[in-house]
Amino acid sequence: MAERPEDLNLPNAVITRIIKEALPDGVNVSKEARRAISQAASVFVLYATSCANNFAMKAKRKTLNAGDVMSAMEEMEFERFLQPLREALEAYKKGQKGKKEASEQKRKDKEKKSSSTDENDKSRDEEEDEHMDDEQ
Repeated sequence: MAERPEDLNLPNAVITRIIKEALPDGVNVSKEARRAISQAASVFVLYATSCANNFAMKAKRKTLNAGDVMSAMEEMEFERFLQPLREALEAYKKGQKGKKEASEQKRKDKEKKSSSTDENDKSRDEEEDEHMDDEQ
């Protein structure tokens, strides 16, 4: 758990990026407003986490899952964000699946290349052995 209140704040760079993406070009945000948004976002994350944790505890689990977060959003009366959240979660899962498949393919290709190289090395070694036998 955080020892100081400042430890609970989200990184300023992340907050600034989110703010810039949410607002039209040319809109400026003061440092004071960024700080207030940062603190509000931190409070929201803590509250959502606490609510989600309650759902996990009711289910006698120590690990929060996406369902706990969805239930927490409902309990906090943020139902209108549930569908975008589901869509974002689905996109994340697809991305992770794609990364996993790409990693598996890369590993398989590497194994093929390695076994192919090993076979070529064996063939070369056998040819060299035969060549040495012929010379003797």
